[in-house]
Amino acid sequence: MFNFQIEKESGMARTGTLTTPHGKIKTPGFVPVATRGALKGMSFRDAKSIGADVFMVNTFHFYCKKEYEIVEKMGGLHGFLNTDYPLMTDSGGFQVFSLGTGYGQDVGKLPRKNQKKLSPLKKKNAHFFKGRGGVKIEEEKVIFKSPFDGSRVEITPESSIKAQMKLGADIIFAFDECTSPLESYDYQKKSLKKTNRWAEKSLETLQNKKQRMMGIVQGGRFEDLRKESARFISSLPFFGFGIGGSFGESFGDSKENMNFILELLSKELPSDKPRHLLGIGEPEDIIEGALRGVDLFDCVIPTRFARHGAVLTSKGRINIKSSRYREDNTPLDENCSCDICLKHKKSYLHHLARKKEIYGIMLLTYHNLYFIFNLMEKIRKAIERDSLEQFREGFFKSYKMF
Repeated sequence: MFNFQIEKESGMARTGTLTTPHGKIKTPGFVPVATRGALKGMSFRDAKSIGADVFMVNTFHFYCKKEYEIVEKMGGLHGFLNTDYPLMTDSGGFQVFSLGTGYGQDVGKLPRKNQKKLSPLKKKNAHFFKGRGGVKIEEEKVIFKSPFDGSRVEITPESSIKAQMKLGADIIFAFDECTSPLESYDYQKKSLKKTNRWAEKSLETLQNKKQRMMGIVQGGRFEDLRKESARFISSLPFFGFGIGGSFGESFGDSKENMNFILELLSKELPSDKPRHLLGIGEPEDIIEGALRGVDLFDCVIPTRFARHGAVLTSKGRINIKSSRYREDNTPLDENCSCDICLKHKKSYLHHLARKKEIYGIMLLTYHNLYFIFNLMEKIRKAIERDSLEQFREGFFKSYKMF
């Protein structure tokens, strides 16, 4: 059974429950990313115990060597992972971007804070970089060299959905082209038509009645293209909508533009279907997204940060590897009640991080995910009290952004 029920609306923000055959998901909610079928540094059960309702698995990593066929034989992802929690799979579109244009232009969905504006498509063969992987985007498929063994791999909308059907997650995503924040208007417009065509093919391919698909809104930083995309994708029988792509040419510009686009889409997309902001997970972005009607967020940030010694706290992000914490006898966050903050001091966690101990990664992962799930709970309660704007103001008074 699939259902999405909105329970409380406050401005554009809303709380709700997304029901799947494997359980219910509270919204707004955060989806931890289990890239290859495992959270890095934490078990599914432990993540569930601190607030996780659903997990995201990356199709791309099971696609390149056709490992999705093994997963199907093992009972799909739920049987393979031995978990009964709701699961999502993405389509592989973002990884294609990451291997190709993202790598060639050294840019992510949001440019780095110190990254200067760059003229888009300055490099020769801008959409086929021969560095790590290499990607060629055609009208009906993408071609790339596998980052695992260098073999030639092709993905089409049909093959992405067939792979996701074999993986068997509850909620899957249409195959799209994720574009660089540095792309020109002309390229974004051509890409959007391709993504729209691929969305139709994705829906035509899905045959598993135990799954639901989300279509993806693209259009980059351009208002008219985002509107066009939202109207087309919402005209198709998708269960919900992923908000994908990039939002601006520079760090500050992209953050501001992302908020503008989210506000725009809250008016363009049907209000009775869930909205998922793909690949965005900084605390400040989660709050801004929830204010503008986003229901779900997924990102590797909490787990990736932990592996590099970065810790989310109520006062902002800290680097536990810094020598200033060598003899610090205080908890990671005095305002946090997770087991790590209650039982361990910064000095010990600093020691583990500097020595690259796996246990240190596990402890920091636990804390970072607890911080995000606790933030989501506070956001939901603030919406219920019609006080999300006030919560936002209070949060940013103490939270230092990088």
